[in-house]
Amino acid sequence: MFQFGIEPKTAVATNMFGLTFMSIGATIPFLRQGAIDKRKVSPLIALTLIGSAIGAGLVSYISDKTIPIIVSVSMIVVTIFTLLKSDAGVVKIKSVSRRFLIITYVLTFLLGIYGGLYSGGYVTVLTAALVAFFGMTFTESVASTKLINVFSSLIATLIFMWQGLVDYRLGAILAVVMFIGAYIGAHTATKLNDVWLKRIFVGTVLILAVKTIFDFI
Repeated sequence: MFQFGIEPKTAVATNMFGLTFMSIGATIPFLRQGAIDKRKVSPLIALTLIGSAIGAGLVSYISDKTIPIIVSVSMIVVTIFTLLKSDAGVVKIKSVSRRFLIITYVLTFLLGIYGGLYSGGYVTVLTAALVAFFGMTFTESVASTKLINVFSSLIATLIFMWQGLVDYRLGAILAVVMFIGAYIGAHTATKLNDVWLKRIFVGTVLILAVKTIFDFI
């Protein structure tokens, strides 16, 4: 939407509207498979709701030129983060240290703020964080972040709707196609093992990072 000249704040708000439906579509197959530990994810959802509400409330105070820059930089950060932790995500860690638990909660809250602001790269970074610090496999992390993002996108969308920033005509189209696409993607992901999910994850992030570099150039 940035590339097609849509006003940045409207693009962010309308994208968030569509992401709510995308997250719901992506969550359904994982819930059916039983891949989400709801008890483990519950505190992360609570932190995300608070963080996303704060982030969405800050959008009106950020300049239009700043939004694309922050989205782009986040792609580079997640690439470096993922490569540094490239050995994680295949074997499930049963016990997480208190230090890593605190790091996970802090990152979830901070990323919730970022997710409420823009959402660009939010789920990707959160997936990497849950793999690196919360002891999840890629399957568990991908599934969990989809459910978390339902709440992150929803609370942010409600605030954007209240601020009058959502383009509902474009949002309706996004809602339909993103829901269908996400459902198909998640259904496919449930049939893949952690090794393949890891390869797809890292490959996708690298492609986004390369595109980011070209955007800056």
